[in-house]
Amino acid sequence: MTTTRHIIAMGHGGFSMDADNLVLDQYICTQTGKARPKVCFLPQASGEAAEYIIKFYKAFTTLDAVPSHLSLFRPPTADLESFLLEKDAIYVGGGNTKSMLALWRVWGLDAILRKAWQQGVILAGLSAGAICWFEQGSTDSVPGRLSALECLGYLKGSCCPHYDGEAERRPTYQQMVAAGEILPGYGIDEGAAMHFRDDELHAVVASHPNVAAYAVEVMDGVVQEKALPVTYLGRE
Repeated sequence: MTTTRHIIAMGHGGFSMDADNLVLDQYICTQTGKARPKVCFLPQASGEAAEYIIKFYKAFTTLDAVPSHLSLFRPPTADLESFLLEKDAIYVGGGNTKSMLALWRVWGLDAILRKAWQQGVILAGLSAGAICWFEQGSTDSVPGRLSALECLGYLKGSCCPHYDGEAERRPTYQQMVAAGEILPGYGIDEGAAMHFRDDELHAVVASHPNVAAYAVEVMDGVVQEKALPVTYLGRE
């Protein structure tokens, strides 16, 4: 039987942004097909901020999931692979993507997460936890101008989070794509999530009306932005 691989990339949202609006987090849980999914939080991008971890536990307990987190400063076990492969979903928080990826690579999580993905564990996350799965991401990890960052490459192309939430994100990403500084890819609004099944986009879902995700590419020398069909998960 072929295993379906899932990645759910959010521009921002979920418990990090909307403690009272957990529809994106619920969507992740639902995709596992489990009544009480085991969801593990990776908080490295935030420096494993205690407040962030507490918010995760509160949200996913509310959703009747079985929450856990993986610290790389106080690892729960020497066998990180077994610890992660027994989860139903792995949820990556926001923060400094460059530092997170460096830490992951030292601990071998880049390979472990790929194995988890290939075995059907859902990979999800927002901001840093969204761009990390692509070949490249638009990041503010290094102070100054937004820049391209080489990421894990599980998904083709690039990703820009906070597409509607930070004034410089959209125009800078389009300029970078136009100049060839970053691969063509996707811009994701805050409150929107892109769900990839295997290597193809399966759905775009949103926790707020009027947010979306966009395909951004160069056609005939000009940057083109195409809004993708979106399903609003909340109530009108």
